[in-house]
Amino acid sequence: MENSLFFTKFWGWYLIIFFFVLSFNPKRIKQIFNNLKDEKFLILGAFLCITLGLTTIILHNIWELNYKLVITLIGWSFLFSGLALFIFPNKTVSWLILTNVKMVQLIYILLFLIGLFLLNTAYQIIPY
Repeated sequence: MENSLFFTKFWGWYLIIFFFVLSFNPKRIKQIFNNLKDEKFLILGAFLCITLGLTTIILHNIWELNYKLVITLIGWSFLFSGLALFIFPNKTVSWLILTNVKMVQLIYILLFLIGLFLLNTAYQIIPY
């Protein structure tokens, strides 16, 4: 399977799954904010973000003006988020905590739409 197709499916499903998990249980968002104060959770989250971002960038760093750019930007955003959590934990966590639950829900709706776009691109459900 081509890397672009793999990452299109992976990130599409990832975004859709997290949208539904956080939509059906919005208490998870507050729980994640509370867990960011725990050093172990923060380091684990940073390593996970860095790993996902770096893997995406190494295997798929394509800057074409189509769905491949969306995947590349997701990879870079995960890498930068993980690095920010790892290098500047206090500043990053305080910035994230200032973001309220409603703003996070708005962001997840946007990510849901991106996930739908990626899955539609991968599976050609609705031709465009």
